[in-house]
Amino acid sequence: MDLGTIIGILAGNALILSAMLMGGTMDMFINIPGLMIVFGGALAACLMAFQLKDVIAAFKAAMFVITGDKMEPNAMVQTMCDLCTVTRKSGLVALSKMKFEEDFLRKAANLIADGTKEEVIRDALTIEIDAMKSRHAVIQDVFMKLAAYSPAFGMIGTLIGLVQMLANLSDPAAVGPAMAVALLTTLY
Repeated sequence: MDLGTIIGILAGNALILSAMLMGGTMDMFINIPGLMIVFGGALAACLMAFQLKDVIAAFKAAMFVITGDKMEPNAMVQTMCDLCTVTRKSGLVALSKMKFEEDFLRKAANLIADGTKEEVIRDALTIEIDAMKSRHAVIQDVFMKLAAYSPAFGMIGTLIGLVQMLANLSDPAAVGPAMAVALLTTLY
């Protein structure tokens, strides 16, 4: 993970938490029904819109983005230079004996080592790239839909809290918790 990303996440959360703590305690901002409505509702809507495997893949990809090492472009350039050196010294067949971390590069090297025609290699790798793009598009779409659904469920929670509050206007003790659900679901 990039150091700037870590600093941004920590600084943003520290500022929000500090503002919350200046006005009271953290437990004022925790509302289980509101969390259920917003996060549970958005996730449930997302599960209705996508296959379960796509939603799971999206969260795995998010963890990979957060925890995975960023690839250095210069490292790939160096790898390509190394491949050129190997093929110059040992021939194209030597590519099939090399170990690669990236599946795409392994597939390309094996096709070249097998003596496959240039057009076939280009077509095979283009298909591979297109498949990767479509997988990434589905993962991106999952998060775009979550981002679109969350405010809607926040408003639904706000309405639920307001209805509960208005239904209990005769009981002043019940107005506060219902208003908390209304406001906190908007925050969430």
